[in-house]
Amino acid sequence: MNTIREKINQDLKEAMKNGDSFKRDTLRLLNSAFKQVEVDQRITLKDSDIIKILKTAYKQRDDAAMAYKNAGRNDLFEKEIKEMEIITSYLPEQLDDAALKKAIEEIITSLNAGSKDMGRVMQEAKKLNADGKRISSMVKELLQKA
Repeated sequence: MNTIREKINQDLKEAMKNGDSFKRDTLRLLNSAFKQVEVDQRITLKDSDIIKILKTAYKQRDDAAMAYKNAGRNDLFEKEIKEMEIITSYLPEQLDDAALKKAIEEIITSLNAGSKDMGRVMQEAKKLNADGKRISSMVKELLQKA
């Protein structure tokens, strides 16, 4: 089985062969982020580390996209959205709303959490395969009912 990094490197080669400069540049940015962490921390990245870096890169682009949209810069907004789509293709499948709700309900039950325990619930819930904003809003909603 290929690692996420091997898949990214294969796709980088394909993008170069196909003349897809946008995808090539995005994948090179991701590779440089991986190398930076490896150099700084003197480690070899595992898939779990790469997923964390990809999630961070996704969130950075999401924040930038919202800023560009609010500033009326649709050209830059579209660029960020396209980069987010590329990054998402390497992340594990996200939970749908029903599965996310069920998983968070189980966490709330197992922690016997009340409305003031958002931090404790979020600590466990952020391990789920879902966007942080979705997790946060779902946890708030379910804790208000609790």
